[in-house]
Amino acid sequence: MRSSIITCVLFSLLTVISAEFSAEDCRELGLIKSQLFCSSCSSLSDYGLIELKEHCLECCQKNTESDTKLKVYPMAVLEVCTCKFGAYPQIQAFIKSDRPAKFPNLTIKYVRGLDPIVKLMDEQGNVKETLSITKWNTDTVQEFFETRLAKVEDDDYLKTNRV
Repeated sequence: MRSSIITCVLFSLLTVISAEFSAEDCRELGLIKSQLFCSSCSSLSDYGLIELKEHCLECCQKNTESDTKLKVYPMAVLEVCTCKFGAYPQIQAFIKSDRPAKFPNLTIKYVRGLDPIVKLMDEQGNVKETLSITKWNTDTVQEFFETRLAKVEDDDYLKTNRV
């Protein structure tokens, strides 16, 4: 009898320890479980958010091999119609800000009647991926280019403040 009680207590304790937060629990913490990958949790300390790491690890999805190796492209084109800026103010805000200047290998192309899309290209300018960005906010667009667009080394000393 006593051994069965101890077994039940140990089993329930093990269940509590290994349990992940539900999607609702994560939402209450400000995390979106379906969009959070565990590789993101490790970078929290870079931003002074180490106290969120434990909750992040409870809410994250384990990365698959393909998720950890994002394809980086040397060039991209953001295509949009200025007549659609009213429908996509977040894309307008990105384009009108100084954010595109941070990506010298990003071209903004205005195409009449087109909803906003991003075309990712190889070195020869061949389109490899096309993504609709109609539901993205300004920060998401910037983060996407920071992670999926190759960094360009700028050796122009006048633009950099280096002596």
